[in-house]
Amino acid sequence: MSIFIVLLVLIIVGFLLWLVNTYVPMDGTIKKIFNIVVVIVVIIWLLKVFGLFNDLMGIHV
Repeated sequence: MSIFIVLLVLIIVGFLLWLVNTYVPMDGTIKKIFNIVVVIVVIIWLLKVFGLFNDLMGIHV
């Protein structure tokens, strides 16, 4: 996957998150939880795109 696609997806997700935060009325606690979930999903997606997610899953403590 090219860096252009990754940047495009990040921009679109950020814009959609901004739209939801700005125009969808919801409680502040729900909004925080929603933002945290979106950020965690994006981080996991980025780790998978760069091939680091499988490496992290193989670590034994």
